[in-house]
Amino acid sequence: MKNEARSHPIPVVRALRKLGRDIRDARRRRRIPSALLAERAGIGRMTLFRIEKGDPSVFVGGYAGVLFSLGMIDRLADIADARFDSIGLEIDEEHLPQRIHLRGRTKKTRNTPGD
Repeated sequence: MKNEARSHPIPVVRALRKLGRDIRDARRRRRIPSALLAERAGIGRMTLFRIEKGDPSVFVGGYAGVLFSLGMIDRLADIADARFDSIGLEIDEEHLPQRIHLRGRTKKTRNTPGD
């Protein structure tokens, strides 16, 4: 994993290590043996071991299978959700139009009394 970690930015390595520790802790809190969780997730025990270490070379499907087996898949689905994309939302706000014009609408003349 040391060579793999060098090819990724430090924040990525830290985030994956934290995710791995959190997955390991969740498995332990649920008192699920690693062999059983690996079987439920459809991966091998060594892959689960690498996930719990935060190995960046493990395919995302492995992480997703483990999170699903732990009942935590919904949080994975929301990671890149637009609601949580503060930078993207700020950029969108900067490009909002100043005025909105209705297209295809004809101007109606006002009839005032006495015309």
